[in-house]
Amino acid sequence: MEIFYFIMSLVKLMRDERKRRENEEKFGAWDELPDGGRRYFYEVQGRHGWKARYVKEVDASERTIKFYQEIYDEVGRLVEVHEKYPVDKGHSKLGEVSDEDYSPGSSSEAN
Repeated sequence: MEIFYFIMSLVKLMRDERKRRENEEKFGAWDELPDGGRRYFYEVQGRHGWKARYVKEVDASERTIKFYQEIYDEVGRLVEVHEKYPVDKGHSKLGEVSDEDYSPGSSSEAN
C-alpha cells in the first residue's frame, strides 16, 4: 500500500509541474506568493494608451484560486477590476485616486 501512495504522490507532483510550465508559457510573468502559490499575469496594450492586465492566482498545487482583469488608464492608475473567477462579479470601477495615493502593483517578470 505504501508503494501505491508513493506512486500517486509522484503522479500528482508531475501533474502540478506540467500545469506550472503551461502557466509560465501562457502568461510569461509571475510573482511568487508567500503560501507557495503564484500570481501569473500578462498585459495587453489598448489603442488609447490604456492597458489591461489579466491575472491568474493559483495555490501551491497550481489550482486556480482567482482570475481577474485589471484596467489601467494612460498614466498607469488602476481604474477598474473585473473579477471573473470563482464568481463573475462584473466590472468594478475604482474611486478617484490621486497621483500621491497611487502605487502600482508589482510587475516582476520571470527570467
